[in-house]
Amino acid sequence: MSFRFAVIGGGWYGCHIAASFRSLGFEVTVFEREERLFSRASGNNQFRLHQGFHYARSYRTRVQSRDGYMRFIERYPTLSEKVETNLYAVPNQDSLIDFLTYRLIMTSSGIEFREVEPAKYNLSNCSGVLLTDERVLLTSKARDVFSRRLEGALRLGEEVTSIVEHSDSIAVNGEIFDYVVDATWGGFSSIDIPVFYEPTLLLYYKSPNLGSYALTMVDGPLCSIYPTDEVDVFTLSSVTHTPLANFATMQESRAFLNQLSHDTIHQKRRLMEAEISKYYPGFVDDFEYIEPQLSIKTKIIGATDDRSCYVSKFGRRFVVMSGKIDTIFYASETILSMIEAENEIQVARL
Repeated sequence: MSFRFAVIGGGWYGCHIAASFRSLGFEVTVFEREERLFSRASGNNQFRLHQGFHYARSYRTRVQSRDGYMRFIERYPTLSEKVETNLYAVPNQDSLIDFLTYRLIMTSSGIEFREVEPAKYNLSNCSGVLLTDERVLLTSKARDVFSRRLEGALRLGEEVTSIVEHSDSIAVNGEIFDYVVDATWGGFSSIDIPVFYEPTLLLYYKSPNLGSYALTMVDGPLCSIYPTDEVDVFTLSSVTHTPLANFATMQESRAFLNQLSHDTIHQKRRLMEAEISKYYPGFVDDFEYIEPQLSIKTKIIGATDDRSCYVSKFGRRFVVMSGKIDTIFYASETILSMIEAENEIQVARL
């Protein structure tokens, strides 16, 4: 049995789901309001492929990250590169958990690491540091790969303005499909878990001497440096200063970013540089500021560290919600499982 799918959103989730379903023989159409793929959150974020070290307070997120990490490398071997020096450091005083507890959590999660001395990497005010294997996503290459794999199925520059569900089909902009997958993180459809929309600010820096380098301070309201897919260019992020506000709707968040002032960006830059310099005293000497990066994140309301993947179904519409790239496989397989159960069929897996 074949189905026609409309996928809304041309980021990592939309492209992976569309390409996977197309490979299974389904007819797929991708609607992306921008003129190219990966134009919004997927292309405007830290380019991190996780193993789970970032989420000491969410077991579900760690397990999904650990399992998705190797699957991502196997499925898309050319779309990420190893970060040669990838450090996770626990501050002496500013972390929500101590280093021994953090190390124990990561050991119990079954992910490999090596303990190193902070001084070896010119770090200060740290009680312990782990050297780990994680990867940087190559977004520009991913854009090219999915553009080829989805040739003939892409509707770039076409915004979805209407979805009408019928008894045996669903119409997107008047065109009939069997199912819709909304991969816009609440940008179009409502989500059945409580979420908020967070305008964010990352900062781009250039450093010609560090090579492939990342530093993440854990765990809690701290900061991180991560490479991008451009040589010698990095992002600086802060749990405290990267979020600019939070809103109940995506539309309010977009309006907020559209009127963000240069003074606000400058103030945030000073705060973020001061924060990272507490642990990396040589930051302002080693890094040269380039420009800001603005985006919007959709987050689950609550005090947990949950960034795992959720798939909801409303009639013939699937809505995907996740905080990380490595759970794309969980999302696509969950949708297939729901379709199998609803239609009493068995769909082959890639």
